[in-house]
Amino acid sequence: MVLDNIGLQHNAASAALDNVFKFTGNTNTFISGATLPLFTNVEVTLSGTSKIILQRAINISNNLSFQSGLLDLNSNNIDLGTIGSINGESETSRIIGANGGYIQITSTLNAPLSANPGNLGAILTSTQNLGSTIIRRGHQSQTNAGGGGSSILRYYDINPANNSGLNATFRFSYFDAELNSLDENGLVFWRSANNTTWTNQGFSTRNTAANYADKTGIDAFSRWTLSGITNPLPVKFAVFNVRCENGNVMLTWKTAQEFNSSYFNVERSTDGNRWTVVTTKAAAGNSSVEQSYNFSDNFSPSNSIYRIVEYDVNGHSNYTSIIRSDCSSKDSWRVWPNPVTENVWITINTMNASKITVKIFDSKGALVNSQQNNLLSGINLLNIDMKKIAAGSYQIVADWNDGQMQKAVKIVKL
Repeated sequence: MVLDNIGLQHNAASAALDNVFKFTGNTNTFISGATLPLFTNVEVTLSGTSKIILQRAINISNNLSFQSGLLDLNSNNIDLGTIGSINGESETSRIIGANGGYIQITSTLNAPLSANPGNLGAILTSTQNLGSTIIRRGHQSQTNAGGGGSSILRYYDINPANNSGLNATFRFSYFDAELNSLDENGLVFWRSANNTTWTNQGFSTRNTAANYADKTGIDAFSRWTLSGITNPLPVKFAVFNVRCENGNVMLTWKTAQEFNSSYFNVERSTDGNRWTVVTTKAAAGNSSVEQSYNFSDNFSPSNSIYRIVEYDVNGHSNYTSIIRSDCSSKDSWRVWPNPVTENVWITINTMNASKITVKIFDSKGALVNSQQNNLLSGINLLNIDMKKIAAGSYQIVADWNDGQMQKAVKIVKL
């Protein structure tokens, strides 16, 4: 099935989509819908830098093939099952995901020799039986030592059933386009057991021409990435809001912290492919307290989409998720991704400004996290950090508009 400049919205009962779904054309397309699409084969054949942008999780049981164009995870996940594979990725045609999300495969690895499950680029060798092993590849910059720093735009979560005494070798593959302004000749392995505290693991060999680094003698796996030693991750966005006001689009964003931040660009698009910088705002530089920014777009085309891009003093960039300027007055909410590994995002469209309280309860009903934010009228994007919460099932409960709006949803932390 050829989808030429057409997205796919899947609302039917989940069932295998056995055709080859080939996405072609010269504009961005979206995969969305209320139910999980179970693709057999997906082919990306888009012109230039056009993208498939995921608006929900998908499964692909056989092949995800790249001819040209990009696939943006956009905080969503792709599950390749046990035999799925990526084919044809290149510097210009590949998976991206600056806003989060991952692609995953589950593989049984018994004394693997240069095994590359799903062709994800994590090449593993060990004399041990690792058993059933979940490998996830993400493309979001990771924090470095002590909670600061930045990494290349790729990381791996490797979770084997047997995870001790492995004496494994790990070849970490990457593209030049994922270097995130880091010096390729200075990349070393960084490892984290909790996605917060990182340790420098050095490296065994590097090949900058073939774009990989090797590390031998690994006893156990967890999350791994490549980085230098001191590369600050500048900004943590707390709120991004878009609302209609007297026919104009008012954008507000808040940061929870800033480190060496220089300026923000407000970018607007009508197709998600061609972005226009509509204004530039100076950033706070260094701040450990909440900072607020706003801008009124008085010349917004109908149904535009927006994002905020932060640039630090070293030229690194950091993006918010994308929000559409929907002027509907109806209250709505969305919690994503689910399952989650790092961050939960909550999108709320509300008529009234108010405080919101978000609480997370475990399966026994115990409160494990609570936070408050200020909602503005319009579309709000909130973030909940799940890195320090143990794996399991949880319920997120939100209360806003003086208790008149209450929502609850069950999520799974992996």
